[in-house]
Amino acid sequence: MDREHRHPFSTTPSIKSVCITVILICLIVSLILSWLPVVGAASRSDNAKSHHTNNWAVIVCTSRFWFNYRHVANALSMYRSVKRLGIPDSQIILMLADDMPCNARNPRPGAVFNNAHRHINVYGDDVEVDYRGYEVTVENFIRLLTGRLPPGTPRSKQLLTDDGSNIFIYMTGHGGDGFLKFQDHEEISDIELADAFQQMHEKKRYNQILFMIDTCQAVSMYKKHYSPNIVSIASSQVGQDSYSHHHDTAIGVYVIDRYTYYALEFLERVTPSSKKTLSDLFKVCPQETCISTPGHRWDLLERKPEEILVTEFLAGSREVKPLQFKLDLLNITIESLPEERCLSCEIPKSAKLSLTFVDPFQQS
Repeated sequence: MDREHRHPFSTTPSIKSVCITVILICLIVSLILSWLPVVGAASRSDNAKSHHTNNWAVIVCTSRFWFNYRHVANALSMYRSVKRLGIPDSQIILMLADDMPCNARNPRPGAVFNNAHRHINVYGDDVEVDYRGYEVTVENFIRLLTGRLPPGTPRSKQLLTDDGSNIFIYMTGHGGDGFLKFQDHEEISDIELADAFQQMHEKKRYNQILFMIDTCQAVSMYKKHYSPNIVSIASSQVGQDSYSHHHDTAIGVYVIDRYTYYALEFLERVTPSSKKTLSDLFKVCPQETCISTPGHRWDLLERKPEEILVTEFLAGSREVKPLQFKLDLLNITIESLPEERCLSCEIPKSAKLSLTFVDPFQQS
């Protein structure tokens, strides 16, 4: 009769060892789960911060001729707003037909108004138009965005951005489903615009882009975007017109578009220290006000619209990072020559002046 034989190195686990293993696994899992909220909060906190170092604006009016007066007023009004919030002319690219101030039908030469009451001359005395007249072309616009400019292009006509730049791009004119007209003789398509943004991403020419467009069927111009960190705002849906706000009977034309009018009304209440977010900007012109239905797209963003301040795009403020350093200054001896007279009896002929460095940021 064979006796049952147990191998001395048998791996059959005992009930005790199984229980210990299960307990250890439960402890490890509970420890990991307890840390997840902390890690998630830290990640959200990091994402909620802006990592840009400079702001730029590209403002484009793609129309010309007197009956498109409102498009010029749209662009000049946006130009005025971003300048008021602190973005300098050196970081604003303005593309404009520039034919309204000196148009023979303009009863107020050198002036453009965005309101029938003519409160503000948005042309002003210090407008710097970088691309004017027939320079406002699809080719020049794409070359500007992608940095593919001819050698010798003036600095004022270059978008000198980097991977730390937040860029506000505003466009206004006549458009349709998937295109925007440039001065009635050429068009830029939604695909061309999306590809230009992708080139900017590949060449590290931006941190985030805020794209705003006021034209008919404006939403169609951002549907093909596929590059990261682009948030888009459009004045009308596909199949809808974008409407004017009001006209000036003295000049016989409409002076501003409806969506831009209400967007500017919102921006006039924004200051460089404002806490208004992109979510607030999305609400400026609901359908009952705009008649058309504005559209917004933010799925390409790494952060949520309610975490992004409007001033991250439209203001000239930037993050200040004080440096920690120690500066040792040697004692400086001031000696007056024997023949010189002392200008004050309190200052001796020979004095020693000790200089020390004080940290302006009072960092410990």
